[in-house]
Amino acid sequence: MEYDTKGKVLKKAVVWKELYFYRKSDAIYQLTVEFCKRYLPAHGDRTVDQMVQAARSGKQNIVEGSEDGQTSSEMEIKLLNVARGSLQELRLDYQDYLNTHHLPLWAADSERQRRLRDFCHSHNDYSDYEPLLAKMNDEEMANLALTLCHQTDKMMCAYIEKLEHRFVTEGGIKERMHAARTGYRQELDAHMRALEVENKQLKARIKELEEELERTRKS
Repeated sequence: MEYDTKGKVLKKAVVWKELYFYRKSDAIYQLTVEFCKRYLPAHGDRTVDQMVQAARSGKQNIVEGSEDGQTSSEMEIKLLNVARGSLQELRLDYQDYLNTHHLPLWAADSERQRRLRDFCHSHNDYSDYEPLLAKMNDEEMANLALTLCHQTDKMMCAYIEKLEHRFVTEGGIKERMHAARTGYRQELDAHMRALEVENKQLKARIKELEEELERTRKS
């Protein structure tokens, strides 16, 4: 976000495609579509729609929040929190799948979870995961999705915290517009005062010249 004292109102546009947590959210969405296609019934199970919609909502609200953030920091923060909420719902769905199918949620300190966590930490795009999915079963895919959701949430929390801090210190667009108008008025007032001083000086000089001219005529 950029704001200067010269009255810049709009923030610098965020390229959402370059945000790591957006790229991870897109990977989560595509992974979820594949997971549902492979392991959940095509018809008669609302879980499929819920999971796909939650995954899609996660990534789409990141896009909308970033786009709206140019003109409204409040809306950006709100939509990013909506995205977080959607991905949290998705995490619960994956956890429910593991529970109902008597599959383990990998322990945080286990070796396979550590390897998975390290891999997800350094890979953000679905293309990084797609070649691996053909070799994965439902347990592995669910734990992969949960790890990605957790990491994405942590990244978004840090990003939102930074936005909130900037909003408090710099304000939203209304505050920045007010500051810009105030700065413009102050600059205009200073210019008018300078003109008034210059005008008085010119009048005094003109009076001096007129008096000098009058004295010259008399002599």
